[in-house]
Amino acid sequence: MREIVRRHLGKVVAGAAIAVASTAVMVGITLPGTAGADETGGTKGGGQAAAGQQQDQETQGSAGAPAVVEEAPAEGDKGTGRDPLTDDELERVAKLALNRQLFNASEDVDGDRGPQQLGIDLADPETSELDDPNAPRRADVTYYDYKDDTLVTRTVNLDTGKVEGTSTSHGVQPPLSRAETAEAARLLLADPLSAGLKGDYKDATGKELTSPDQLQLNSMVFRANPGIRPAALAACGEHRCATLTPKVKNGPWIDTRNLVIDLSTRKVVEIVRG
Repeated sequence: MREIVRRHLGKVVAGAAIAVASTAVMVGITLPGTAGADETGGTKGGGQAAAGQQQDQETQGSAGAPAVVEEAPAEGDKGTGRDPLTDDELERVAKLALNRQLFNASEDVDGDRGPQQLGIDLADPETSELDDPNAPRRADVTYYDYKDDTLVTRTVNLDTGKVEGTSTSHGVQPPLSRAETAEAARLLLADPLSAGLKGDYKDATGKELTSPDQLQLNSMVFRANPGIRPAALAACGEHRCATLTPKVKNGPWIDTRNLVIDLSTRKVVEIVRG
């Protein structure tokens, strides 16, 4: 007889497990990592990872207005060698990497035009430049195109301002961005499978749970293992799928790791165990 893992109020996710392979993203506040998803990953460039989460702002207009691709800004403050990317460099690279062709041909996590920006990292030097102290600085900008589940990486030369290369791949799932985590939470709360989460939240607070802003959220990319049930989850890995570990603010964690949000299909599926 099949058994479905039930969520329990106050189930604490162990601190040691939380720290392993965490790709935590949170709505409003940064949290420590979480446990329970089976995807590991990371971003290069240390300090650039947080800045790389600031997606969407380069392409999205104000509410109701059409989005546009802005002209590249002036160079501004520049780093040297393997120094972390400066704020000016991050802003400039984001604008240089996203051309009109890519913008018009892709979709973000909300289904809007333009790819979902995931991160901006200092690129590794070319092999021939390893010993060159004057080697040009380059940055890799990564996007996820929800139109066809493609990871897109654009490499920008910060000295020339030119895009030197574009690579695409399928089945590669970097950590989720903040915007993706928030959208996963919205999809979950809109689905009947969130009834247990909402009940646990009301038990803890006495209030109704209606918005992701009421929670602190950790997220992990979810990949399907062979034989996973139901079969609807088998595409996770090719699709962009997520699990969430929500926390009542100033309260307990609520275990919802048996619920998988497929961001590519915008559906929520419960894992069947046993």
